[in-house]
Amino acid sequence: MKIVENKNKFFLLSLIIILVGAAFMIYNYVNGNGIFNYDVEFSGGTSIRIDIGKDFSNEDIEKTVSKITGQSSAQIQRVLNKNQVMIKIKSTDKKVRDDLIDELAKNYGFDKKSVAISDISATISNEMQRSAIIAVVLACLAILIYISIRFKNIKTGSCAVIALLHDTIITILSYAVFRIPLNYSFIAVVLTILGYSINATIVIFDRMRENKMFNIKDKAELVDKSVTQTMRRSLFTSLTTLLSIICLYFMGVASIKDFSLPIIIGIICGTYSSICIATSLWFVMNKKSA
Repeated sequence: MKIVENKNKFFLLSLIIILVGAAFMIYNYVNGNGIFNYDVEFSGGTSIRIDIGKDFSNEDIEKTVSKITGQSSAQIQRVLNKNQVMIKIKSTDKKVRDDLIDELAKNYGFDKKSVAISDISATISNEMQRSAIIAVVLACLAILIYISIRFKNIKTGSCAVIALLHDTIITILSYAVFRIPLNYSFIAVVLTILGYSINATIVIFDRMRENKMFNIKDKAELVDKSVTQTMRRSLFTSLTTLLSIICLYFMGVASIKDFSLPIIIGIICGTYSSICIATSLWFVMNKKSA
């Protein structure tokens, strides 16, 4: 595969994707919709815990919540080993909350005294946003240190981290473009994507190191040959994961879809960046070295 020859095309493609995503963010902001579709954890809201007392379907409750509140991004969680449900919705007035509880009580026949309502304050939400940023930054720093030590080259580590930042930015932009609710699962999504992406990058860099030991001196040839040799492995690994996540997306409830869609985008982006961006950056940074 001719990576080096097409490196500028790869850089341009990534730039276009990022600019399109940024344009969507600006468009949403100008139209008063907010840059992101913040969920309860990041924007503040209401948590409702109900002891239903019998088996129930998350999907049925989700439909009821959406019908009464008009919110399509409510979080519905079953309390482990109990017939209890935790409903998290964005801040709304008391009448809507009472209507929701009345409707659920009519459907399931539970005692309204079993309902516990609590507010999630903006202070807690801001703390969660800070935690998300810190988690991603620490992950990138740890990867930079690990790759630099493993390959004994800070440039190699820098290439890997820049590619990871590329994946993170595009994943974040996907939340803005597709209006995916931005909640605490965002951290799990980003760290999962970083893990898949760095794994594929390390495989390619390892092959480049091995080929260099076999006296492939020309750096363009080194990159192209190493990518070609690892291409099947990189694509098959990503495809296997994608098939599983795609099944989750089409068969899962809304909350599962909101989790799986950015992972699908991130894995595709991570595979692309490992093959095309990280290796192109390595060539640019190392072409003048011995």
